[in-house]
Amino acid sequence: MKLSVEFPSVAYREGPAAVRKLARAIEDIGYDQLDMFDHVLMGYPTDTREAPMYPPQMPIMEALMTLSYAAAVTERIGLGTEVLVLPQRQPTLVAKQISTLDTLSGGRVRLGVGVGWQASEYEALGEEFSNRGQRMDDCIHILRQYWRDERIDFDSEHYAIEAMAMEPKPPQGGALPIWIGGNVPRALRRVGELGDGWLATAIEDVAIARRCVEKIHGYAEAAGRDPADIGLQMMLDVPPRDEAGKQFYKNPDNVLRRAEVVQEAGFQWGALNATAMFQAGYRSVDALIDQLGALHATLSRELN
Repeated sequence: MKLSVEFPSVAYREGPAAVRKLARAIEDIGYDQLDMFDHVLMGYPTDTREAPMYPPQMPIMEALMTLSYAAAVTERIGLGTEVLVLPQRQPTLVAKQISTLDTLSGGRVRLGVGVGWQASEYEALGEEFSNRGQRMDDCIHILRQYWRDERIDFDSEHYAIEAMAMEPKPPQGGALPIWIGGNVPRALRRVGELGDGWLATAIEDVAIARRCVEKIHGYAEAAGRDPADIGLQMMLDVPPRDEAGKQFYKNPDNVLRRAEVVQEAGFQWGALNATAMFQAGYRSVDALIDQLGALHATLSRELN
């Protein structure tokens, strides 16, 4: 099993040197992928909307800027998003940003995308929330055209591009992987029809996880695609909601047992959440590095 770490934005509190140190350590320990969580804004509750699932004051560094910073101080580790809320961003600009990141990192980028859930964030960014699913499909096609084709022409209800070019192309070209997050039926269909992989949240019931994979494979076959070409990654645990949840990352055996279940369900990748480790009590970059090292040693020794 390959292993990803969702990078903790909270590391910024110790300064830029600590962010560099943590990114390098994640690579040096031997992890395969460094992923960034994405939200631009987090809303307060108001008279017309409920509180978001995360505290409004939660520190979240901008994903692509942070990945660029990580790219400059690492050499081998994969760099990605888990997940970028794509339809609330302008797709032509995203295509340019990702192409540049892939170019400067030497072809190490995997783009994870999702439609998001926070209408107020879309509104603050000047984008429509209600049609985000339709625009998501358009955006994926647009990105691949920019990365692959010399001349780009695209026309839909939501986007119009006529006789344009974007250079340089990313080293991975149109094959730059786009993995898709989300567990709802439309997201699973999108993975099967358009995605290079599925980024699943922690699904505790393995039977449900297997059914989701079966649905993805069915959609892929219906679209004339080989299901074996679609990668699968799952978070190993949900963000801790209580004191019991904070114990998960404290015990490498807990993480190993969960990783074994995820692997048996057919997932080639497991993702560890370093922000959850911070919440579990590893409150410094040094403490996070030590625990990430201990967990990787256990997982790499015991997993295939």
